[in-house]
Amino acid sequence: MIVIALGANLDSHVGAPRKTLAAALDALVECGVKIAMVSPFYATPAWPDPTDPPYVNAIARVETGISPAQLMTILHSIESAFGRTRGAKNAPRTLDLDLIDYDGRLEDGPPSLPHPRLRARAFVLIPFADVAPGWRHPVTRQTVEQLIAALPEQERAAVKPMSA
Repeated sequence: MIVIALGANLDSHVGAPRKTLAAALDALVECGVKIAMVSPFYATPAWPDPTDPPYVNAIARVETGISPAQLMTILHSIESAFGRTRGAKNAPRTLDLDLIDYDGRLEDGPPSLPHPRLRARAFVLIPFADVAPGWRHPVTRQTVEQLIAALPEQERAAVKPMSA
């Protein structure tokens, strides 16, 4: 299973973050990546500065025959097409696409697999559970549900489903 996290908290040329995520999924398809399943969208407070605009986050399960490195190149190209500029770490952005897991591979990178900060991110794990219940972390062997349960309640509660 190949899993990509999507996030945005600034408008792009196509509109608000929700529209940007939907358009980014279309861009993946145009690049030959098949979308198998997409989680609902979630609203999450910005971090580290909660006064920044809130994020819209989702997870996509995808299918492709290309390598993780090639997929990362496509993800970065789509981010750029939607106005993403890489500057300060954790700064607001028009689009963020992260490769979270690639068939359970363990790689030091680039890209590092599984994503090195996956276990600490409620905004990734909660939508991840929607598209891959029972998934196990390739290193710890914990299920996605166990990883979510290990997070502080405040972090879990901050990730709120958005209406359709």
